Amino acid sequence: MAKIDQTIVIHAPVEKIFKFMSDPNNLLEIWPAMDTIRNVIPSPNGGFNFEWTYKMAGMHFDGASETTEYVLNKRHSTRSKKGIESTFRWEYESIAEGTRLHLEVEYKVPLPLIGKLAEAVILKQNEHEAHTMLHNLKDRIEIEMPVTA
Repeated sequence: MAKIDQTIVIHAPVEKIFKFMSDPNNLLEIWPAMDTIRNVIPSPNGGFNFEWTYKMAGMHFDGASETTEYVLNKRHSTRSKKGIESTFRWEYESIAEGTRLHLEVEYKVPLPLIGKLAEAVILKQNEHEAHTMLHNLKDRIEIEMPVTA
């Protein structure tokens, strides 16, 4: 399994960021490679289960994610077994500057026998994609939350 582990500080309250990230439809606004979100339904665990189409290495993958953990304003996790097998874990921590958001992702590269060089390129692209998504989230949230000195 490949892993991504990134943290960002966003100058906004945990509640605002958690609410935004809890709605899978908002992923389309911040995640460049996320093509479609559909069939969003409430999960019995809290949060939502949903289907998606994601673009990786020029290919489209259809999948479905289910919420596996949901602790209001603290953390939520989703797991996908269809499409790209993955687990996303989002952790939110209130700090003086706003919120420290930590993202951990584990996933399987869905391309059989692509070779080590191609796999390394895809892993690097996915790491960059996570970085871009977090910074898009930061920009999206902070535009509504003016920073005070």
